[in-house]
Amino acid sequence: MRILGIDPGLATTGFAILDLHAGQKKLITCGVIRTSPKLRLSERLLEIEKDMKAIIQQYKPETCSIEQLFFSKNVTTGIAVSHARGALLMALETFKVPFSEVSPSAMKRALTGDGRADKKMIQKMVTLELGLKEVPKPDDAADAVSLALSLACTLR
Repeated sequence: MRILGIDPGLATTGFAILDLHAGQKKLITCGVIRTSPKLRLSERLLEIEKDMKAIIQQYKPETCSIEQLFFSKNVTTGIAVSHARGALLMALETFKVPFSEVSPSAMKRALTGDGRADKKMIQKMVTLELGLKEVPKPDDAADAVSLALSLACTLR
């Protein structure tokens, strides 16, 4: 099964493609979609949707794990992420890719057994589970890998 992990953001959206076959997990690729703050909001959202459609067309994921919107202290950032998530969900719907919305704590629990695990523990589990020599970079891509991997762990 091919899994797409998405860490949504307006400036930077992380993505990861992971294959799960016979219990074996393999990272195919990961990276980020970046948009310029000089562009209008609508232009940035169109860029996110267009780039995600290209990723979906190229890698043909069968399912997706996208981070659930979580408001903490900065509501303004949450609104921007919400806009980006809308563009990403439109891209997923265009290609009929089913998706799961995963909270940060659910992702942490799936990978470590602890919903309050810190970033270092998550990164360690990602490298161990996928046999990587180092944590994927940048952080948004690494977060997308952890989202894809958390879904893979529930599909075993």
